[in-house]
Amino acid sequence: MPDLSFLHSSPFYELTALITLAAVIGFIGLLLHQPMIVSFIAVGVLAGPSALGIVRSHDHIELLAELGIAVLLFLVGLKLDLKLIRTLGPVALATGLGQVIFTSVIGFAIALALGLNTITSLYVAVALTFSSTIIIVKLLSDKREVDSLHGRIAIGFLIVQDLVVVLAMMVLSAFGVGAHEETGSSVLVHFGRVLLYGLLMLGFVLLFVRYLATPMVGRIARSQELLITFAIGWAALLAAIGSHLGFSKELGGLLAGISLASTPFREAIVARLSSLRDFLLLFFFIALGSQLDLGLLGAQIAAALAFSVFVLIGNPLIVMIIMGMMGYRKRTGFLAGLTVAQISEFSLILMAMGLALGHVSAESLGLVTLVGLITISLSVYMITYSNSLYNKLEPYLGLFERKKPYREEKLEQQSPDKKTYDVILFGLGRYGKAIAHYLHQQGFGLLAVDFNPDEVRRWRDQGHDVMYGDACDPAFIGSLPLKGVKWVVSAMPQHDIGVTHEDPRLLLIEGLKQQRYEAGIAISTQQPHDREILKEKGATLILLPFYDAAEQAVARMKAQQQKSATG
Repeated sequence: MPDLSFLHSSPFYELTALITLAAVIGFIGLLLHQPMIVSFIAVGVLAGPSALGIVRSHDHIELLAELGIAVLLFLVGLKLDLKLIRTLGPVALATGLGQVIFTSVIGFAIALALGLNTITSLYVAVALTFSSTIIIVKLLSDKREVDSLHGRIAIGFLIVQDLVVVLAMMVLSAFGVGAHEETGSSVLVHFGRVLLYGLLMLGFVLLFVRYLATPMVGRIARSQELLITFAIGWAALLAAIGSHLGFSKELGGLLAGISLASTPFREAIVARLSSLRDFLLLFFFIALGSQLDLGLLGAQIAAALAFSVFVLIGNPLIVMIIMGMMGYRKRTGFLAGLTVAQISEFSLILMAMGLALGHVSAESLGLVTLVGLITISLSVYMITYSNSLYNKLEPYLGLFERKKPYREEKLEQQSPDKKTYDVILFGLGRYGKAIAHYLHQQGFGLLAVDFNPDEVRRWRDQGHDVMYGDACDPAFIGSLPLKGVKWVVSAMPQHDIGVTHEDPRLLLIEGLKQQRYEAGIAISTQQPHDREILKEKGATLILLPFYDAAEQAVARMKAQQQKSATG
């Protein structure tokens, strides 16, 4: 192994080595079509004590990681609003609590069967219930599925899990205080204090949303640099306050985002902070990977495999059962269920707290660490390729769907029926709405499709024909009124086809082929190099929004010049 001791003479050298290593490993992962999260975790393992031993400045890495977490959850909060929380609150609460209860009970039984003692079994069972909000939100963001129905439900029950994490750590903190202080406060007093702080913080956020958010951010937004500085500072401030008052930094950051979600500047903030989020999250994955001491894990492989199988298969099944009973389709339950197919960084923190209190052994911490490494690595692939996985398993999943999935049927019951259309448009973002505007203006019969329930509701309220649905779902494509349709247009969020194998545009084309649709397919892309791939797959017309707009602008200028010359 090369001598890398010179890197520790300065934190800057160490940081440089980590970023360079991340770039190299990330590029290799890109060539191998691997999810970037897996590459980043690999960087952490390589930089940790089991390999190159680069990471020594743990405090610096942890600081950057915590800031990245705050920014990530802040951006998630920006996409949430109180209406969403009200509409999805019941299903998120039922699914989140149901999954926690069933996972902990079954996990406890498995731990006892493997010969662990009662206290250790209890700790391990609780640790298995937590899923990584950070990783799931990052994956959903990469796949542009945060606004989908299953994405919103998943984020909802992940928030419920975070609340359970807070309660579990409050209990452990109370035990710790009682063990180290002669007069220590009781658990009830500790709970009461944190609950009071929570109500006060929530009240502050509601007042801020009602009276201050829009006018204050409106003034700040006069300077783009100040807007971004304020956004980062606000996210970090509420994350710090949440942590200080006994909540997690994640919940504080989420509240910061929710407090600005009603302002008209949230899209600008999201666009400008996305790159910073990805850079800072690199250090979260480095911190996570560098804490894995692979030398201590060999003796735990058999037990870790048993728990990993339960987490990877059992947790999604639990979510599918609960969501099926609540009236959701099997596909929605399956995609949401995959988000709990791993354990969280909080699982390791919980075990570390138990170790510090003398409740569990170092071997138990190693066991949960190995389960985390296995489940995080495999679940990333399961979520990344979720649509392909669903298509293969779909014939066996009917058991998890009611005969009448009434909750999703409510979204579809007002969908246009027995009509024919000239154009079916997928995607009601800014570009999609602009296309819809001109299609209506030209007298085309238009049916719009989007997987964001709120967008579908707003479009329908404006008097337009619209359906809720997902372009990645072959069954949904089969339900479309394709007879007589002259064009199917995709204006969906952009992906890089070279990175993902599950680009919804490609899945849409494949689904249309399966329905023997032979008319025009227009696909939008911001990447000129995607044109050949899309044409090869079956696209009739490639739309390049920026290039097409530029061409149209030049044509109009030329026409105006000719008009002026002849006038």
